[in-house]
Amino acid sequence: MRDLIPMITCAAVVLVASLSALLAARGASGRSRAEGGVGGGIEDWALAGRGYGGVLMCCLLGGTVYTAYTFMAVPGAIFSSGGIGFYALPYTIVICAIAFVLLPPLASIARSHGYVTVADFVRGRYGSPLLSLAVSLTGIFATMPYVALQLLGIRAVLGALGLYPRGFLGDAALTAVFAVLAVSTFRHGLRAPTRVAVVKAVLVVISTIVIAMLITAELGSPATVFARAEAVSGPPLVLAPGLGPAYVSLALGSALALFAFPHVLLVVFSARGSDTLRRTSINLLGWTTALGAFALFGVAAIASAVDPPPGRAELAIPLLVRGLAPDWLTGLLLGALVVTALVPAAVMSIGAATLFARNVYVEFVNPVATAAQETRMAKLMSLFVKVGALAFALSLRDQAAINLHLLGAVWVLQTLPAITLGLLRRAPHHLSLLMGWLLGMVIGTALVHAGGFSPVVPLDIGPVHVQLYAGVVGLAVNLVAVAVTSPLLDRLRVPRGLATVVRVARARSTATGAGIDDGVRS
Repeated sequence: MRDLIPMITCAAVVLVASLSALLAARGASGRSRAEGGVGGGIEDWALAGRGYGGVLMCCLLGGTVYTAYTFMAVPGAIFSSGGIGFYALPYTIVICAIAFVLLPPLASIARSHGYVTVADFVRGRYGSPLLSLAVSLTGIFATMPYVALQLLGIRAVLGALGLYPRGFLGDAALTAVFAVLAVSTFRHGLRAPTRVAVVKAVLVVISTIVIAMLITAELGSPATVFARAEAVSGPPLVLAPGLGPAYVSLALGSALALFAFPHVLLVVFSARGSDTLRRTSINLLGWTTALGAFALFGVAAIASAVDPPPGRAELAIPLLVRGLAPDWLTGLLLGALVVTALVPAAVMSIGAATLFARNVYVEFVNPVATAAQETRMAKLMSLFVKVGALAFALSLRDQAAINLHLLGAVWVLQTLPAITLGLLRRAPHHLSLLMGWLLGMVIGTALVHAGGFSPVVPLDIGPVHVQLYAGVVGLAVNLVAVAVTSPLLDRLRVPRGLATVVRVARARSTATGAGIDDGVRS
């Protein structure tokens, strides 16, 4: 009976968020058609017509980057591993700076040339279908386990409510939550998670404040919480000096990899203009503040001696909430955590589906496909991604999804040179980028496997012994290969593809602020 009240209040929060998404998205789609929009074209479905302003972009981009699993995995990492788990804070601060510099010109080029996916940009910039295919497939395979991780976040919440490991009942609840997401995304595309993102932003702010108040009332001030945590026999909260390189490389590598994930750039391409993205990049610090509070909640979980099952540190926050809050409030707070998973899961499925439809299906399977066929394929693929992630989450161990996501982050980081170097006036040779991508993939995968699927791997460089993030090591090899082979290929006069030569002009303002702020010339 103790589980019934939090189950009801949790379900109420999820139901309200889901219904608001369905109703708001339907209304937005109807207005788009009434105003003469593309109404069913893939640009309208995947990018919502590229019309999002500051508030919606801040909610959507923040809601996509700061996932449910992030809000549970970061405090879980601190609970299980100690101080090194705090790497997520400088990582999320670094992404604000990278976003401010990288995203406005990239989105401006995409709008000017009609690019919908990051692979469109690579295809147009280098004139290489093969490089575009490498970026597409890497993005798709890296995204699939990421969607499954959002389901694991939902399942962790359901577990704290007592629905897992009860078998069918928990599976049915997880399937029902995801079914609403699948239907709304299939019909309305990016507009559905956008409305949920607004709800998510409000719920994250409220939940952060309420949980902080509960911890303060029960455990005392932050200083007291840290003192209690240090008195408990657990992981050290102060970072060991030898872990400095690991800490820095994890933060930097994670920040760089984020902007190679296709779903993040899909959201970026939906912005109304470059000024919108600059403002959003700064406002992401608000989401970082909330994540920083959740990191401190991980310390509170140590201090309160919560006891998650072995290997399930992500349950630390749900169990902490369960122990501190009354039953009705527990359901509301855990329902908010469920809602935080819906936005990234939906956007990820849209990103992977659009990549497949545009850059695999149309490019290599059916080049004469109509716009309606392309959109239909993207919608069907979005369902396939969600069903596959659901089957993965229900049938395999949590650690398998975590391992695959770790590999996915290492893989997608190897596509970053093709994206960022494409903004240069003289971009590298497309064959050198392919060689670098392949080397980075092989070395990164080998390091992760040799390290037992740990993100940090030991390296012996002469007399120096350091631990570094495997993705950063792979990226370094990737960039060296590009730097060495690109001039050589040009000297040997190996032909380049039929690329689009771009020039990013100095920012210019418009009367409405809705136009392209960075001019792109071909």
